[in-house]
Amino acid sequence: MAPDRPTLPPVRLRSDAELARDALAAPLLTRAVRLARWAGPETRVGAGGELVDEQLPAAAEVLGLADDEDGEAYASEAWRVAVDTGLVEVEDPEEAEGADGTEAADGAGPTAGSVDGTGTARPGENLALLTGGSPQDVLAIWLDAFETVFADATAPYVDDLEALVGEDGTIDFEALDWDPEGEAEFLEGVLGNLYLLTVSEGGAGEGPVPLPALAASMVVPEDMGEPTDDVLEQVSDAMMRLDEQFRILEPVGLVAYEPVDEALMVEEGAEGGTSAAEPFDEEDVSRYGMVRLTPLGLYAIRVRMLEAGLSVPAVGELADKGADVLLDGIAHYPQDAARAETTGWIAGRAAQDAARELLAAARGTDAGAPLRRLHAQQALSLVGADAEPAVREVLDDRELGGLARVWLAERGAADIPAPPESMIFWLAVDTIAAHLDADGDLEELQDLIEGLTGGHGGFFEAVWRVDHPATADVLDAMGRLHRDKPSAKEARKAAFKARSRA
Repeated sequence: MAPDRPTLPPVRLRSDAELARDALAAPLLTRAVRLARWAGPETRVGAGGELVDEQLPAAAEVLGLADDEDGEAYASEAWRVAVDTGLVEVEDPEEAEGADGTEAADGAGPTAGSVDGTGTARPGENLALLTGGSPQDVLAIWLDAFETVFADATAPYVDDLEALVGEDGTIDFEALDWDPEGEAEFLEGVLGNLYLLTVSEGGAGEGPVPLPALAASMVVPEDMGEPTDDVLEQVSDAMMRLDEQFRILEPVGLVAYEPVDEALMVEEGAEGGTSAAEPFDEEDVSRYGMVRLTPLGLYAIRVRMLEAGLSVPAVGELADKGADVLLDGIAHYPQDAARAETTGWIAGRAAQDAARELLAAARGTDAGAPLRRLHAQQALSLVGADAEPAVREVLDDRELGGLARVWLAERGAADIPAPPESMIFWLAVDTIAAHLDADGDLEELQDLIEGLTGGHGGFFEAVWRVDHPATADVLDAMGRLHRDKPSAKEARKAAFKARSRA
């Protein structure tokens, strides 16, 4: 049975050590660490663990942001991350009253940990893990920071919070017209599309993606031709929301973002203004926002996809698996990714051991076997000449003898026995079946078919007799794809004979 095709292309990730270094260098986590080291008995926090307003100027100063008009906001954000990631531990007023739960002595007033009913904070256990833990420890803490920032990015923007607070002190969330699940699902979808554009062959790769294209991928139906004005307006709204969200996500190190030019955000119709709903100027697309996932971002989105149950392969994860898992795993990888995965797999094995494993895994009569053998042949091309004894062991094997001879010939080996005619035709059927399953370039497949048929007189008269599970299907395909009409007709007749024989 052919292996299930992965839902996403394989991603190339940096090592955990490199990713951990990137995480430690993320501006937001750096700020959170500085505040965690600053936290102490005099640090006052509210009921939710947030810094009280009176503490924000001091926190901003610790971060070197005392003169920044947004310094206190940055400090508040970094503190929240420090608390959520365990870099800071908060002690609420009730806990601060004493381990035995008793009130402070009469006349003594509130304890030092509950001044004016507030709690205190101190460095948390996770702070030490950032310097003394493993790369995996660092990444786990960073992922928690990302979760906090993701929640911030999907939160509603409120100009006047007081107007939403009722007489009982609760917030009227319905007045916000906010769908938290919908907002989170939208941003998840955007990040998923950005991931796919990054890892797909022929996609953005390490380059940035224009914000309008990313917004359109979430809004414009795939079967829509020219977008309507209403759809363009939805794209515009999505762009503006994404502009806010990527500004929030960038400091944690998830994305590198070039924001929308503020000159484009002026009201439509204003002098010299441009509506964001208008088609963007492709000659200056960067003005409309450009975003790319960082290596850390690729890692984080893959983690979220894995947690959601998706198949999200990564180059290198098959290095310690058996050859059967390797060949099935790379069956539908892009060429470069398959080569990288195979090279890593071979590097951990002696040449003869690698060759024997690959050849053993390549055997079979199931539907995926031809493609498995093709990938085994490509993998063997990366194995050193020391593998020759192992390759010669299968010269008489009908399924493997052909690819063994190819390997030996490519290395200029001596004493290569000529293959029997039956093996030649069996290998021809197997090779075409593999390329059909690989969904490769159509013109290249046609060239392969015509090369094989042109090199053997009476090809179709001989090939329909080949005892290969895919013989009839291969001949059917040759009848469709052969550019020479008489040859195509011969192939169809041969396919009929093969089915009758079966």
